[in-house]
Amino acid sequence: MKKILVLGCTGSIGSQTLDIVRKMKNDFCVVGLSAGHNKEALDKLCKEFNCKGTLFTEDGMEGINQLIASCDADIAVNGIAGAAGLEPSVSVLKAGIDLALANKETVVMAWPVVKKIAQEHEANIIPVDSEHSAIFSLINQAGEKNIDELIITASGGPFRDYSDEQLNNVTVEQALHHPTWNMGKKITIDSSTLANKGLEVIEACRLFNMSADKITVVVHPQSLIHSLIRTKNGMLYAQISNPDMRHPIFDALTWPEIKENYLTPFNLAGNIMTFFPPRLNSFPLLKYAYECAKKSNCYTIAFNAANEIAVHAFLEKKCNYPQISQIVKEVLQEDWSENPDSLEKIYSADKKARNKANAILVSKNGGYGCQ
Repeated sequence: MKKILVLGCTGSIGSQTLDIVRKMKNDFCVVGLSAGHNKEALDKLCKEFNCKGTLFTEDGMEGINQLIASCDADIAVNGIAGAAGLEPSVSVLKAGIDLALANKETVVMAWPVVKKIAQEHEANIIPVDSEHSAIFSLINQAGEKNIDELIITASGGPFRDYSDEQLNNVTVEQALHHPTWNMGKKITIDSSTLANKGLEVIEACRLFNMSADKITVVVHPQSLIHSLIRTKNGMLYAQISNPDMRHPIFDALTWPEIKENYLTPFNLAGNIMTFFPPRLNSFPLLKYAYECAKKSNCYTIAFNAANEIAVHAFLEKKCNYPQISQIVKEVLQEDWSENPDSLEKIYSADKKARNKANAILVSKNGGYGCQ
């Protein structure tokens, strides 16, 4: 039986992880839980699973570190959203625990440092994002040396067919209505702007040691193919399933085995799949992410931080929809060429980018920035 620690247990990833455990009690048990601020929900879950828990708003990283040290987990699922998820990832890996990673920022902000820590402590990092989980599985089956191209699919979000004029008038309520996935607010906005896909391009470059020009994004509205690989003989191989995050979570929990589960198998008959190139001029955050992936260094940190500030501002109705990409673009005009070879430099660059994004936000609106 595999012992699981769930970081961010009340969020989308955490909740679906616990759903898997409830259905497969002979395979998994929960030995620790962390939540951000919902103490009532955390206490209820700790009672249900008979395990220890910690609340970040009360106990901070000290509580998470104590939980990691005491729960004897085989694998930790990090479903914490945003830059706040980086330090817990580091703590898990330093404890020599395998990391099922749904937190993009761990890779986007700090991959060279995180990878080194994982190697030093003999811990594995298994991606949980549906796209990277698919690529991870396909590469394992085809062989890393045989891969020529990675193809990441994107739903295109709710505005894939909007004109540029329509995009100028998008509301928060419209942006929070995703056509195929049920996710948290921040990632749902990122999906609509294609910033999420941009972050995934950066992740793919780092997780799979591929250059940005070997990674292609294709819009696939049905979200049935989660990613593809092209082998050196020109053949394409795809991973196909219903759009259900429990598939990649389960694959991470059971890796390196492939096990049966209770999820409904996908039926190919009767389904239509369509594919389109992304509209980079209408959704420029994807284009900016490609540029940052090529430049690397602190550019990826700045992209992530500026986008996080801009999205939070949009959710709080402190900026409009087009200003999300405008703020990111202006932040990236700074020099971000320093090599972030320590956590201190990473956090310093993150703070600098957030401050710059806030300053731009205030100057545009004469209002308040966001934390």
